[in-house]
Amino acid sequence: MSAEEKELKKLKGDIKEDLRELFESYLKVFDYDIPEANDKEASALIVNTMQSALEELKDDIINGKYDNF
Repeated sequence: MSAEEKELKKLKGDIKEDLRELFESYLKVFDYDIPEANDKEASALIVNTMQSALEELKDDIINGKYDNF
């Protein structure tokens, strides 16, 4: 197991929790801004946007943006 994998093992729960908190904070924004918001639709829109952002990060990694961060 590499040092990076060991570090990820320690941080994995925190990363998941942070992502869930970020998602929920945006869902609250929808509810504040649109009182009649459809939470299921809003949730899907937020997750799709987060997924798109993750794909962009993956592309950045492949293209070397974080090689010497």
